[in-house]
Amino acid sequence: MGMRPPAGLPSLSKRSRVLLILALVAAALLLVGPRLIGTYTDWLWFGEVGFRSVFTTVLVTRLILFVVVGVIVAAIVWLALFLAYRSRPVFVPVAGPNDPVARYRTTVMSRLRLFGVVIPAVIGAFSGLIAQSSWVTVQLFLNGGDFGNVDPEFGLDVGFYTFDLPFYRFVLNWLFVAVVLAFFAALVTHYIFGGIKLAGRGGSLTSAARIQLAVLAGTFVLLKAVAYWFDRYSLLSSSRKEPTFTGGSYTDMNAVMQAKLILLAIAVICAIAFFAAIFMRDLRIPAMATALLVLSSILVGAAWPMVVEQFSVRPNAADMEAPYIERNIAATRQAYGITDDKVEYKDYQGYSTTNPRDVPSDATTIANTRLLDPNILSRTFTQQQQLKNFYGFPPSLDIDRYTIDGEMRDYIVAARELSPKSLQGNQTDWINKHTVYTHGNGLVSAPANRVNAAAGESVEEAANSNSGYPVYQVSDIASQAAGDQTIPVDQPRIYYGEVIADTNDDYAIVGNTEGDAPREYDTDEATYTYTGAGGVPIGNWFNRLAFAAKYAERNILFSSAIGSDSKIIYNRDPRDRVTHVAPWLTADGDSYPAVVDGKIVWIVDAYTTLQDYPYAQRSSLDGLVEDSIDENTGRPLPRKEVSYIRNSVKATVDAYDGTVKLYQVDEQDPVLDAWMGVFPDAVEPKSEIPQELSEHFRYPEDLFKVQREMLAKYHVDNPKEFFTNNAFWSVPSDPTIDTTASQPPYYVLVGDPETGKPSFNLTSAMVGYSREFLSAYLSVKSDPEDYGKFTVLQLPTDTQTQGPQQTQNSMISDPRVASERTLLERSNKIQYGNLLTLPIADGGILYVEPMYTERSSTGPNSSTFPQLSRVLVSYREAPPSNSVRVGYAPTLAQALDQVFGAGTGNVATAPSAEGEPEQQTGDEPVPTEGGVTPPAPAPAAPPAGDVSAAVTELDSSLAALQSAQQSGDFSAYGEALERVQRAVAAYQDLPK
Repeated sequence: MGMRPPAGLPSLSKRSRVLLILALVAAALLLVGPRLIGTYTDWLWFGEVGFRSVFTTVLVTRLILFVVVGVIVAAIVWLALFLAYRSRPVFVPVAGPNDPVARYRTTVMSRLRLFGVVIPAVIGAFSGLIAQSSWVTVQLFLNGGDFGNVDPEFGLDVGFYTFDLPFYRFVLNWLFVAVVLAFFAALVTHYIFGGIKLAGRGGSLTSAARIQLAVLAGTFVLLKAVAYWFDRYSLLSSSRKEPTFTGGSYTDMNAVMQAKLILLAIAVICAIAFFAAIFMRDLRIPAMATALLVLSSILVGAAWPMVVEQFSVRPNAADMEAPYIERNIAATRQAYGITDDKVEYKDYQGYSTTNPRDVPSDATTIANTRLLDPNILSRTFTQQQQLKNFYGFPPSLDIDRYTIDGEMRDYIVAARELSPKSLQGNQTDWINKHTVYTHGNGLVSAPANRVNAAAGESVEEAANSNSGYPVYQVSDIASQAAGDQTIPVDQPRIYYGEVIADTNDDYAIVGNTEGDAPREYDTDEATYTYTGAGGVPIGNWFNRLAFAAKYAERNILFSSAIGSDSKIIYNRDPRDRVTHVAPWLTADGDSYPAVVDGKIVWIVDAYTTLQDYPYAQRSSLDGLVEDSIDENTGRPLPRKEVSYIRNSVKATVDAYDGTVKLYQVDEQDPVLDAWMGVFPDAVEPKSEIPQELSEHFRYPEDLFKVQREMLAKYHVDNPKEFFTNNAFWSVPSDPTIDTTASQPPYYVLVGDPETGKPSFNLTSAMVGYSREFLSAYLSVKSDPEDYGKFTVLQLPTDTQTQGPQQTQNSMISDPRVASERTLLERSNKIQYGNLLTLPIADGGILYVEPMYTERSSTGPNSSTFPQLSRVLVSYREAPPSNSVRVGYAPTLAQALDQVFGAGTGNVATAPSAEGEPEQQTGDEPVPTEGGVTPPAPAPAAPPAGDVSAAVTELDSSLAALQSAQQSGDFSAYGEALERVQRAVAAYQDLPK
């Protein structure tokens, strides 16, 4: 009886094939079309900002990687298929009518080109798509150099670990992928064409199948041996001891390292065993070799290090790990830029007997004490300076400094931006939203240490008076026309900003066909047509079609508002513009506006980072930089793992035309040097930074947060003390809000201890490990001449100086504060501003905190906003008293007088906008916490011959002396003693 040959796959009709092809073309367009449109519009955008070389370099690198990896993987798979097919048995008996392989064999034979070429091509394409995302690894390998530092284990330059090793891993991984895919491709092909038979007791395979599979398996094991060799270098970034420290530990260097070498030798032996199968038909040898490799991986690679860790290291961990912790300390300081040449440690006692009014630098510090909190006053700015409903300010304002009339002051600054989310009614129509309301209007600033008037003494006056508001200095279109700008701005229109880009459809269409009337809203009396260099031309139909597809908006295609001179402005967030033109940089979460050479520019700090710096502590950026500000404002956080970070680039974005400039500020960063090799024209050298721009550079907050977390541990030099955690510090939680989030660092303008001149610093208090007492005070300079210099004031380990949380509790529990707060909360909401920590008086710590009130309102159209009502001050007295004095008054001057005595507040008095003293000192000293009253200034001697007055003064002076003695304040005791001596002398001089 004849046997019917196995049937192949059913054939498709001509119509079905046409429909299938059309479906595949449509699917390809849906898949590839948006990418092609995005690539074209990106090409246009990069040309607009002048960084097209970045776009082409990245694109070409990705394409080359796609082709190279895709071709190599496809070629290896194709070769495996070809050799397996070529060496197939000449005669393959059909097992029977139910043979499952025969059907597929027939199908493959009928479509050899499809299976022999298309399958490797598809595999290669997918491999290339995955590999092209590693363009950073390849470019750093090609352009990376040396760091000038060698690791203590192998003696290799750090550049090998950061630039070379990742590339070698990349190549090795793709060779693994190619060999594994080739092995399975050959295995399936030999099975289909009879080279491998599973019938019978143990099955059989032809010599050709045995040789090909043995070679591929041996190659895989040989690659595994190479991987073991590279694994040794990766141990220097081991996470075995996290969170204690990152890097090779005792177990890694003395157990895992040897295990890798042993496994390498075993892998080579196994590879030889597989290659021996080419000549020997006995497959038991490679099988035993494979079992040996697996067993060795378990026993040598896992069990042995575990035994060493448990029985040798853990019982003596402090001693055994000490050399490796020492390596971690040195590497982490280097990687995070906190080496001894950048950080100066000073002992600081935490108390003083000196009055701050007698220290020149303290007079500068107190006079510039910031009372306006940029994280609270956004709504105040909005209500008082919004002008139109479609303008807005970011939820957290910024701080910068300006020199006006020869005097440097810090200012709260914010750009009055267009807020697309605030458009109402017909303002949200597409025409209005994208062609009429296109830009913001000016820079709004306010001195950080001034308000328009002090709040009243009574609770009612404090809550209801028109006082405690910023003194605004506006640079906008109106002030430009009037010639009345404190900070001169030539072009106040803002087309690029943080708020203006806070929408999903972030674009504006500007410019009109010649002869058309201006369309953009400028003021109530005038419209405007954009004349800047920013924007991509969309006057031609092809570009209009591309952007209509990009934004899925047909109006772009059909609107008559778009003419031959029109341009589309998009990617308007300064931070996003920087990361687009420099994708190798990580941008700081906070960009800020500054006026430079008459232009409003956004300044963006940018970082170079590495993930695996040998022995350096690895950390997650989003965890280190998050604090209470980020919780409240939703500020974007950089999210990546790093073990190396440098603020090597300062970027600027012009608020009018969107021009992006990148400036090199760290000439010693090997990572930036590598990237400047990749993109030679992208970053301008440090010498090109304008002087006026450098005066507005701030030390970046995100970097400072990372460094303070590192300094909290890595200020410790002794590895054994490091292991115990006993000397560690902690970042205090923010005491002003109900949260456990970290207290943010604060920019302050303080007096330089040597010159007394104002210095713009970024500061943070540090408390003891799991304690609340103050342990250290960190500050870093932002001034151009000393930029990036850290000063760490270390308090004694047994100090009792209150930290931020304890200070907050002391201030709000003061009887005066508690009683008035109870009254205020009946009709107001109370917000505490930034609690500033200020070192003063050659050893003392002054805490200053503004208190804001906001009228409670439940109406649907209520528009309440914070106003400064009170200032709280706290200061610890010198031993043996150690008592904490609290000042609480409408002005800083009055609060200081309560703490230090009358006259100290005079240094805090600043002229108001009208030229009158803005902050008044108190007339009478007010009792502080514990009932201790600061001594009043010594009165003049009583009139000669006035016996009654002399006796009264003698009694008063003796009472003051007794009070000062009980308080334990030696300074007050000395002043009271002098007063007694004067009173006694005056009494003795009376006529007998």
